[in-house]
Amino acid sequence: MKKEHVLHCQFSAWYPLFRGVTIKSVILPLPQNVKDYLLDDGTLVVSGRDDPPTHSQPDSDDEAEEIQWSDDENTATLTAPEFPEFATQVQEAINSLGGSVFPKLNWSAPRDAYWIAMNSSLKCKTLSDIFLLFKSSDFITRDFTQPFVHCTDDSPDPCIEYELVLRKWCELIPGAEFRCFVKENKLIGISQRDYTQYYDHISKQKEEICRCIQDFFKKHIQYKFLDEDFVFDIYRDSRGKVWLIDFNPFGEVTDSLLFTWEELISENNLNGDFSEVDAQEQDSPAFRCTNSEVTVQPSPYLSYRLPKDFVDLSTGEDAHKLIDFLKLKRNQQEDD
Repeated sequence: MKKEHVLHCQFSAWYPLFRGVTIKSVILPLPQNVKDYLLDDGTLVVSGRDDPPTHSQPDSDDEAEEIQWSDDENTATLTAPEFPEFATQVQEAINSLGGSVFPKLNWSAPRDAYWIAMNSSLKCKTLSDIFLLFKSSDFITRDFTQPFVHCTDDSPDPCIEYELVLRKWCELIPGAEFRCFVKENKLIGISQRDYTQYYDHISKQKEEICRCIQDFFKKHIQYKFLDEDFVFDIYRDSRGKVWLIDFNPFGEVTDSLLFTWEELISENNLNGDFSEVDAQEQDSPAFRCTNSEVTVQPSPYLSYRLPKDFVDLSTGEDAHKLIDFLKLKRNQQEDD
């Protein structure tokens, strides 16, 4: 995987080519001061709020003195930075897309941070909703700091113009999303996107689903993308219509889901759920899905919901942390 392959998967690189088969979206350049705010490691202070402050203004100098937190000149007061012009652009874009959007950067969406939102969703209606998700997401930080981490070429990193992508909010059913792997412009594999769950309709309709995706690929995607090797995600709605969701590089930076990258790169052991004869006659890609509830797994995003120290304590994986925690509790009890 080369750096140019990563660049070709930026939203703004492919969206103009496939606008007619994907979800309506708006792309806004991300100002440098907004990027700096999102990368700031300080206390999470969300900017862009529309609601007025809840406390009342002091009516007198005496009351003003009472609400001073500290007289120490070295004490820093945390205040949320404001971006009035950018906030106006974002709100206008959100309104033009129906009032609710799915946000992302050049490549990634903050899927690992959905739990921090008030609605436990990536559905955003204001800039503050977006900032809360972005500042809580490791995926977004990776877009900023390590976009070429798995690239094999040692050429200088190209300059990236970061952008905020706002996609019209659609209620997508996880069981209707699929990831498709393309090598040398040939569709070689299709995987259930939400592989942690069992969906009965996928097992029953897998041949029909596979044919629909193949038809969509040949009609709208094949030979039209900027590379020969790539990954794309699709959504198949209740009417059987297929929609393009995203493109990703063909390499380890992209989750291979129910395949391994060794299988995909070598194309060995890629036998699908069809017989070899059927696969040769139909030129079918390998199709993989979760076949029973026995194989259901926890969401891969759960590990992002708590600090690692908490996870280690709860599982007992780090004995030293557990000992320190018990000592702390004992000292607190002695003090009480």
